Amino acid sequence: VIINVGGIKYKVPWTTLENCPLTRLGKLKSCNNYDEIMNICDDYDVSCNEFFFDRNPSAFRTIMTFLTAGKLRLLREMCALSFQEELVYWGIEEDHLEWCCKKRLRQKEEEAAEARLYEGEMVFSETTQCAFQDNSRFSLCMRKLRDMVENPHSGIPGKIFACISISFVAITAVSLCISTMPDVREEEDRGECSRKCYDIFVLETVCVAWFSFEFLLRSIQAENKCAFLKTPLNIIDILAILPFYISLIVDMVSTKNSSKPSGGAGNKYLERVGLVLRFLRALRILYVMRLARHSLGLQTLGLTVRRCTREFGLLLLFLCVAMALFSPLVYLAESELGAKQEFTSVPTSYWWAVISMTTVGYGDMVPRSIPGQVVALSSILSGILLMAFPVTSIFHTFSRSYSELKEQQQRAASRQMR
Repeated sequence: VIINVGGIKYKVPWTTLENCPLTRLGKLKSCNNYDEIMNICDDYDVSCNEFFFDRNPSAFRTIMTFLTAGKLRLLREMCALSFQEELVYWGIEEDHLEWCCKKRLRQKEEEAAEARLYEGEMVFSETTQCAFQDNSRFSLCMRKLRDMVENPHSGIPGKIFACISISFVAITAVSLCISTMPDVREEEDRGECSRKCYDIFVLETVCVAWFSFEFLLRSIQAENKCAFLKTPLNIIDILAILPFYISLIVDMVSTKNSSKPSGGAGNKYLERVGLVLRFLRALRILYVMRLARHSLGLQTLGLTVRRCTREFGLLLLFLCVAMALFSPLVYLAESELGAKQEFTSVPTSYWWAVISMTTVGYGDMVPRSIPGQVVALSSILSGILLMAFPVTSIFHTFSRSYSELKEQQQRAASRQMR
């Protein structure tokens, strides 16, 4: 039989096609008339018994290699998703691909799915913008507000808004560091408030007021309020803003209770309130996560963590297995042969195994005997190797995610310009 694919002819014996009866080529032999043949191929020459297929000849060359030699691999010069379409057309299952090629195909499918999801979000944002496409003053204001708070590349107002937001995040981080200084903590414990403490409180109030105003603007321009509240960055905003208002309420309640005469129970209540206030103020560090709105690097980090959950799981598994192996060994070496009893039990040896395998080495627990030092050397070397195995895959995923996000931002910017 003569198979013509894209102008390239192949002379194939019928016995080769009989090996794959469920494929498109294997169904040719069962055809009894011209109409059945035309349902399978694009054209048929009766005079020379030639079947014509208007498909990619490069992909069919690989498929012919699979039919004759049983090896199916992806082409470097061809898109993996296009080759997948060719496999579907010719009726060949993807399970016949080599494992390396199948891994590459699955990776491309995940990238395509994420790209479709991103494009869907862009189309959704454009359709929501279409709700304000009339020429009324309200619609014009909503379009300008959306561009200012959501797209820093839309113009000067968007850039100014982004710079102000980043500045307030930096001010909040600095004020958090200053509020943990020993003199400020001592004044807080005594219930006093100096000029420095008052200035920090005013600065924090101004920053929270700006963040609340920014969140209000974002919620106003959002077409779907439920989808807006479910966005991860908006959830972080809520978790960062609410502690300030909760701490104000708790502080007011504690001030009222402290004015009343109380005994030991009242002192315990004030201690608990102080602990809650310190915890709520510590949550202000979540403001740093708001930089992900304007930082491509932080967005890449989040995407890499989401894509590399399996690699992080492997890393944790390796660490747990090695920790469970070296902790009893060092305990046995030190408890039986050591000069000192620093390793009192196997659970206490877990901490030593973790800090040794991660090459941190605090020095709080040190093996003294020679067998214990041999175990320590083995755990350190094993930790270096085991930690390095998944890191390579995570690095490649990070690099690929950065390139994809950068291309998506460039496409969005070009779409915005058009």
